[in-house]
Amino acid sequence: MNKVSTSRQELRSVLITGATGGIGMELAKRYARPGRVLILWGRHKERLDEIAKLCCARGAQVSPRQIDLSDGEAALAALREDQANYSLDLIILGAGLSDIKSPDQQTEDPAAVLKLALVNYATPVTLATAAAQSMVTQGYGKIVLIGSVAGFYELPFAASYSSSKAGLACFAQAANLAWRPKNIQLTLVVPGFVDTPMSQRLEGPRPFLVSAGSAARKIMKAVKMGQTELVFPWQFRVLRVAERLLPSVLRQYILQSLDVGQKKHAGEQG
Repeated sequence: MNKVSTSRQELRSVLITGATGGIGMELAKRYARPGRVLILWGRHKERLDEIAKLCCARGAQVSPRQIDLSDGEAALAALREDQANYSLDLIILGAGLSDIKSPDQQTEDPAAVLKLALVNYATPVTLATAAAQSMVTQGYGKIVLIGSVAGFYELPFAASYSSSKAGLACFAQAANLAWRPKNIQLTLVVPGFVDTPMSQRLEGPRPFLVSAGSAARKIMKAVKMGQTELVFPWQFRVLRVAERLLPSVLRQYILQSLDVGQKKHAGEQG
């Protein structure tokens, strides 16, 4: 099959995980249009039905799927089924969990760490690989992974979260080297604080906060332009450069001094 440039290829089918979360819902609404199939994955049936109805009203054909991504085997089987039915052009892996160790905890909860690792790293890299395998056959495709600026730092109060996002970033860099020559575009999105239910659980300031709608627009532009990485807002790109100049001892001191809390209940996949 002749390869078609992903930058020119019309997006006929788009799969979004975390479609009932803040950014996922905004992306679904903006990608909804006549002639396009949207495959929307989420955990929450009521919100999934709501966003599916809205996207249908905008002319899209919608296929909703209620699923928990902590079950990686079920998620892989579901993706293969959707690939067979719709020949996916774009897959956005946006579902994720967040959690912060409270001051009275000596360590994070091991069960919560396992679930977070599955949802934030193991399942998305598995789904990305399965999507790429199919896209190689069809000759093109686009994949988006949603990371976090937390992956830049060793956060002592959120070791599992920050490390899961760091692992996702490393995977994206390696996969890009392998897949770009095969006309598969992979974009790693690295947002700072976005005004979603997940970040609203945090207690304390959320510097450089952006809306979910603004985040969705930035992501769509990055996908259209074929960017390999999108870090936003811009202040975090500046901070990334500046913090590399800090002595390691000072950097560790700052990270250990951070005081961040959250309201009860772990962040949701969407």
